[in-house]
Amino acid sequence: MRFLLPLLLVLSALTVLLPGCEPKEDIVTTDSSARLAFALDTVKFDTVFVSVGTVSKRLWVYNRNARAVRVAEISLQNRPGITYSLLVNGQPTLAARDVEIRGKDSLLVLVRATIDPTPNDLKPFLVVDDLKFRTNGNEQVVKVLSYGQNAYFHNQEEIRRNTVWKADKPHVIFDYALVDSLVTLTIEPGARIYSHGGAALLVGGTLRCNADFRPTDELKATDRNFVRFQADRREEFYQEIPGQWAGIWFLSSSRDNVVRFTEIKNSSFGLLVLNPKALRPFPAVTVENAVIQNISSTKLALSGLGIASLGGSALYAVAGDFAVRNTLLTNCEQYALVGLIGSSVQLDYCTIANYTTQANRETPSVFLGRTLEVNDRLVTLNPRLMVRNSIVWGSMRKGDELAFAEGEQYAGNISISNSVLKTSEYDNTGVLGQRKNGNILNPVEGPTYLFKSTPFRGKKLDYQLDTLSAASNKAMPLPDLTTDLLNRPRNPTTPDIGAYERVNP
Repeated sequence: MRFLLPLLLVLSALTVLLPGCEPKEDIVTTDSSARLAFALDTVKFDTVFVSVGTVSKRLWVYNRNARAVRVAEISLQNRPGITYSLLVNGQPTLAARDVEIRGKDSLLVLVRATIDPTPNDLKPFLVVDDLKFRTNGNEQVVKVLSYGQNAYFHNQEEIRRNTVWKADKPHVIFDYALVDSLVTLTIEPGARIYSHGGAALLVGGTLRCNADFRPTDELKATDRNFVRFQADRREEFYQEIPGQWAGIWFLSSSRDNVVRFTEIKNSSFGLLVLNPKALRPFPAVTVENAVIQNISSTKLALSGLGIASLGGSALYAVAGDFAVRNTLLTNCEQYALVGLIGSSVQLDYCTIANYTTQANRETPSVFLGRTLEVNDRLVTLNPRLMVRNSIVWGSMRKGDELAFAEGEQYAGNISISNSVLKTSEYDNTGVLGQRKNGNILNPVEGPTYLFKSTPFRGKKLDYQLDTLSAASNKAMPLPDLTTDLLNRPRNPTTPDIGAYERVNP
């Protein structure tokens, strides 16, 4: 023990006398050959609506050197017409200075863009800027590229007179656009409507969406005359993500609505009729030659209307009427069609191909119910359903794609004929059974050959009929429906079931 104290004193003295041992990766080099490396040579934004800030894009900056570097300046040129902002080390800034990056380490820079309006540009226009890094006398540049797009903006807008939404520029909805009662909103062929997160188009009056478009030739799915509704996130990742905006809602005062040659995607509801007090006459919507897809809602609360919540659906009627023709409903994570308390729904030549790839669906594609609790009071009205020449199919492995709650009470209101159905509950000839009227139930070739391509067969989805499809040549001709979703002529004597008439390969 007597030697311990002198030893500690010697060690303490050595600690004081020894020079600081700083790790090599923390020592800043001033060598001009020490340059940075970048994960990207260009930071690219998808089309940016003017005056609307983008999401942030990431740029990783690497110091491949053994020693640390001090970046004297990180800055943007910010040319006229566009404003970029940066987030460096968690701090928002227009220019960052003296930023150190340890040896063999990296720095994350976030870039965000806002583009000023340019009224004369109707088409997307290119805007380019330079993101500069100055280190030890070296200047390195990463390009920042955006496509600007002028648009009509509808921010909590109340439409109180007859209005036309033109197709020359996109329309962007924030929060909501409300069509007042006794007012008509007309949407021109080819219009593009983008909705910000959670936004909705609310219709208290009348919506005429592409109502007067009359094609003369066969159409492609990408035809420029289709009206298209989707969310305003333009990045590739978000192109098929459900539930990004609220959808198109028809209120109890709404009348005589028409939605034709229209695509609605990535919303909580496609078309929702909300008439919880069951006021007469019911709101009515005619849907023709439409595609409604990528629908999901995690029980949207509607307490302001006296309803606890509703699950998402492509078509949802609460005391409302739908007449639907030549329409495809697909990738709905809860329902494809719901009709409640007195609703009347008619499907002619429709395809419900309800494959859900993002979620494990536990709800049927088609659901009818006669009761709904509104303001703590049970409303009871029998719904009606007529289905002709249509397909009701999907990826639900346990359970039916059809469900008629208390169906025995309104069995006489259900008429399904010449349709392909996936059901075990109603695979009989009883009062609710559907093994009659020319229906085809649970065909063995259904999972594989009903459609050209599904999420479980092939990569590119295609819900047109396969050459071996059980739906081929099995429809009953309807004199007033002689073309399909893409305006192709239907066989006059043996048309195909579903939205698409099969084209021979």
